[in-house]
Amino acid sequence: MVQEIYIIDDDDSSIVIFRELFKNDPEYKFISVKTEQIDIALKNIPSLIVINEDAIDRDVVDLCTKIRKDEDNTITPVIVVSSKSGKDHRVKILQQSIEYFIKKPVDEQYLYYTVKNLNRLLSSNRRVSPLTGLPGNVQIHAELKKRILRQEPFCVLYADLDNFKAYNDVYGFLKGDEIIEFTAETLINSIHSDELENTFVGHIGGDDFIAIVPGTSCEKLCQNIIAYFDKNVIKYFTTEDLERGYIEVENRKGIIEQFPLTSLSIGVVVSDTGRFHNILEIGEIGAQVKHAAKSVMGSSYAIDKRKAEE
Repeated sequence: MVQEIYIIDDDDSSIVIFRELFKNDPEYKFISVKTEQIDIALKNIPSLIVINEDAIDRDVVDLCTKIRKDEDNTITPVIVVSSKSGKDHRVKILQQSIEYFIKKPVDEQYLYYTVKNLNRLLSSNRRVSPLTGLPGNVQIHAELKKRILRQEPFCVLYADLDNFKAYNDVYGFLKGDEIIEFTAETLINSIHSDELENTFVGHIGGDDFIAIVPGTSCEKLCQNIIAYFDKNVIKYFTTEDLERGYIEVENRKGIIEQFPLTSLSIGVVVSDTGRFHNILEIGEIGAQVKHAAKSVMGSSYAIDKRKAEE
């Protein structure tokens, strides 16, 4: 996933340096922003913000305060680069929860690895759990907001497991974790392919996942995901259960109940340009369409293709 880093300065003196430093790192994209454009920049929720204090016509402490108080950028890391290295000045900046103050003249290697390591740390902290290693809700919300604000056409895939509780009751939580990991791998392998760029896979929690892909056509992708899942999920069941085609679970009253083998349901929301104004609207439609997918026996998908005017 591309890391968008915003360089705040008013004379564009820094962007050339950063692009040269990271010329062999295509996963980093540097964007120059003037202080008067800071509101626009914050709406895009960058991966990292670097402020060149010597090249702005605004009080850097006030600027840092504005960034940190922005609801969508409370955890966006900020680096201030400055020739004003007095202790009191540095402390005032760091008091705004700014991660790094780098004194000029800047050692380029030091700057390079500071940026890389800060992004690596943030990426680790944003992950929902060590179980899947996928981004959690903070980054999920950020990705959805970015695409809405940019008015990009995209598809949102909401995926979860059917009869997962029954599986856990029979096979135990450790095996349940394994099937969740397998589901994550299925989505990652299918979505993060050479054919698809600018994609995102996140773990909402439990057996719930989300994926975001560009464009408005994803039927073939859903078919591939389900085909891979159904072909390989059988290794998580005993031969006896596979031959029966269902699992048996004793309920609280001691009665044996039968449940179909665990399958995968995907509800897809197609977001044409201008259809949605916030992530809550997407979530509401997503819940409806996933419910439709889960009403079908076995692995299935349902796609909501309504246009903006509908």
